[in-house]
Amino acid sequence: MIERIVTIILPVLIIVLIGWAYARRVRPDMRAANKLNMDVCVPLLVFSALSAKDFQLVAQWKLMPAAAIVVVISGLLAWPIARLAGASPRTLLPPVMFNNCGNMGLPLALLAFGRDGFNAFVVLFVVSNLLHFTLGAFIFSRHTSLRGLSRNPIVIATLLGLLFGLAGWHLPDWLMLGMKMLGDMTIPLMLFALGVRMVDVSLSGWRIGLLGAVLCPLTGLAAALLASPLLQLDSSQHALLILFGALPPAVLNFLMAELYQQEPESMASIVLIGNLASLLFVPLGLVLALG
Repeated sequence: MIERIVTIILPVLIIVLIGWAYARRVRPDMRAANKLNMDVCVPLLVFSALSAKDFQLVAQWKLMPAAAIVVVISGLLAWPIARLAGASPRTLLPPVMFNNCGNMGLPLALLAFGRDGFNAFVVLFVVSNLLHFTLGAFIFSRHTSLRGLSRNPIVIATLLGLLFGLAGWHLPDWLMLGMKMLGDMTIPLMLFALGVRMVDVSLSGWRIGLLGAVLCPLTGLAAALLASPLLQLDSSQHALLILFGALPPAVLNFLMAELYQQEPESMASIVLIGNLASLLFVPLGLVLALG
């Protein structure tokens, strides 16, 4: 078991460390690469996974409410703790609710559960991201406008992928292969970008950083253990949801905190410490998922 977990985690950590080491030496501007990833690679990854011939979307429908339950319950559990700790819920709730299911969750799902498990995990990733761009945006600011959501490439790719998957439509193999190849760039590019981002954040707000780092996986695991029997998930879906719940805060929370000017320094500490703490919580999640 330990050897399998190490084999799953090490490739992820290696790519993150390469990104971190490269950024310390070169300080690359990742804005163009990140935009390419979000506008092209991630949408193609989502569409190709949801519309794949060997993926039965209907069979995995329970993962949609499962992801929503984990996100919402994590926020409900964190709300009173934020009040007791004197932290702003607008700062603490988003990184607890919305985890790193893209940068870290997707590669871990692929390494731990193979292509079938990866495709199913995309459902969790899609629901989490849709909630992040909607519910999460409203938590950051009540004045958030959702007019641009219909033009978001990930949202469009999700709707098209769901349509093709539910209707049983399939694009020609040569076209799907090309789209899948571009989509597969997402995982290493996300991990590399995560390493680059780690150079810029600090531990200055370590208290709230530590609080968010611990709350995210603990509330996620508690919510996953509640949602799994409630929805009567099968063993493979249960394992994927446990992994989903154990993940650290998403890097996207830091970008959104900067956008809405919601204590970005504190958010940076939560994201950094949370992803460092994943060295403890992700193996715990894998033990629970694979046990």
